[in-house]
Amino acid sequence: MSDLVTGDAVVLGLRPARLPSRALAILLDLVVYVAGYLLISVGLVLATASMDGAARAAVSVASFVLVLVGVPIAVETLSHGRSLGKLACGLRVVRDDGGPVRFRHALVRGAFGVFELLLTFGSVACIASLFSERGRRLGDVFAGTLVVRERVPGARVMPVPPPPPWLAGRFGGLDLSAVPDGLWLAIRQYLTRMDQLDPQVGGALAARLADDLVARTGALPPVGVPAAAFLMAVVHERQSRDAARAFRQPQPAPGVAPVPYGQPAPVVMPAVAPVAPAVVPAAPVAPVAPVSVQPPKATGFAPPG
Repeated sequence: MSDLVTGDAVVLGLRPARLPSRALAILLDLVVYVAGYLLISVGLVLATASMDGAARAAVSVASFVLVLVGVPIAVETLSHGRSLGKLACGLRVVRDDGGPVRFRHALVRGAFGVFELLLTFGSVACIASLFSERGRRLGDVFAGTLVVRERVPGARVMPVPPPPPWLAGRFGGLDLSAVPDGLWLAIRQYLTRMDQLDPQVGGALAARLADDLVARTGALPPVGVPAAAFLMAVVHERQSRDAARAFRQPQPAPGVAPVPYGQPAPVVMPAVAPVAPAVVPAAPVAPVAPVSVQPPKATGFAPPG
C-alpha cells in the first residue's frame, strides 16, 4: 500500500503497479500503436509516391511523431490515465496526490517515453522501475505521477462470532472512546481466527487483549465472564453503537439510563392497561366515636422536604 497523502491530509490506500504488470500494459499499447503506425505508413507511401525524397522523409517523421508520441499523449489525457493496455491490466496513471492526470503530465510522460521505451527498447524504464520504491520510471518521476492498480482482489471478511445471550446489553454503559483502532483490529482478528488457534495460546491471547481493553476503558473487569466472551460482547456493543449512529436511530428517552457496566440488564415488563374497578354500592357505616390523638414525642427525625 502507498502512503499518498492528499491536500486534506487523507492517506490514500493505493497499490502501486510493479514492473511485470506495467511491462505487459506497455507491450499491449505498443502492439496497437505500432500496428496503427505501419498501416498509416503504407497508406502514406502510396499517397506520397509522386513526391521527392525530402517530402517523403518529412511525412514519415511527422507520422512517427503523431502516431507513436501524440496519440499516446492524447489517449492518456482523454482517458485520465487509462490506455488500452492499462485498461486490460487493471492499471491507471494518477498524480502524486491521487488525482487524475492532466495534459502536462501526459506530455512529460510521453516525451520521456520516447527515450525510455522506444529508443532504448524499454531497458532504461525497467532499470528505473526496479530501483524505484513505487515502481516508477523516469517519466513518472519528472511528471509527478504514479501507476496504480485499480482492480485489487477483495479479501474475504470473516464475521465476528456473536456473544452469549446472557451477555446481551450488559456493557451498554461502557466508555469505548479511548480504545484505539489498532486494538479493535487486533481483537477482531483474534475473534475471527480463534477457532484455528491452539486452545492454550488462544486463551492467553484473549486474556491479554481483554486486559488491554479493560485498561483502556478504565472499568473493573467483569466477574465470572471468560475473556473471549467479554471481547465478543464488547465488539458487539461497539458495532451496535456504530450502526445506531450510522442509521441515526433515536436516543433513549429521558430518564432511561444505560445499563451500568458489570450488571445484568433490567427486565422491562410490558405495559398493562389499567382496569377500571367495579362499582359496588357502599354499605352503611355505623358512626364511630371520636378518639383523642396524642401528639408524637420528638425523636430527632426530620422528614424529607
